[in-house]
Amino acid sequence: MQGLYDKRMSKPIDKQMTFNLPPRVAQGRNDFWVSPSNETAVAWIDRYPDWPSPFLIIYGPESSGKTHLKNVWDTKASNGYSVDNVDENIIGDRDREEALFHKFNAMKENGEFGLLTASKPPVEWGFVIPDLRSRLCAQTSVSIDLPDDTLLKALIVKLLSDKQLVVSPDVIEYIVPRVERSFSAIKTLIDRADQMALSRKKTITVPIIRDVMNEQDEFDL
Repeated sequence: MQGLYDKRMSKPIDKQMTFNLPPRVAQGRNDFWVSPSNETAVAWIDRYPDWPSPFLIIYGPESSGKTHLKNVWDTKASNGYSVDNVDENIIGDRDREEALFHKFNAMKENGEFGLLTASKPPVEWGFVIPDLRSRLCAQTSVSIDLPDDTLLKALIVKLLSDKQLVVSPDVIEYIVPRVERSFSAIKTLIDRADQMALSRKKTITVPIIRDVMNEQDEFDL
């Protein structure tokens, strides 16, 4: 396709060998696309340190942008405390919960702030220590929802950009109505399409996306 280039290459893709270079992931505040599905979470990050409670808890599906927002906040609050996937990495382990409990009390006493991310709201976490449950369930919690069409398109563009790829608009328009509306499904699709395009020494096109989706359907069966 004339005019389409893979940014990892200096010549048109059909005349150049392919190289599987590592992606350069964009994690800055300006790299995060705001839409109705995540605007509340973004607003809370932007209003820091004007928070009513020591912790802000952001929860939502896998690959929904929670870690991206945590990284943005880590840069903004250079001395802040943050934990990714706290419901998986800490909750349910008594020793780790006790350490978080003491950390929370110290932060509250010192007027400090922290950010926790999780897949579910705190009321659904499997706490071991009741006092920690009562404290965290009282913190400000905000969800990131499944993507709308606007965010879906922006997420596809971002994932492609992270891999230094550019595709024609028809590829994105083809993906949106057909892909599972979850962040992890979109990421998997782009990763597999990139690998298939590399193996064929081509750019990502609608036929490649179609082949990847067909392969996924056969695997699911």
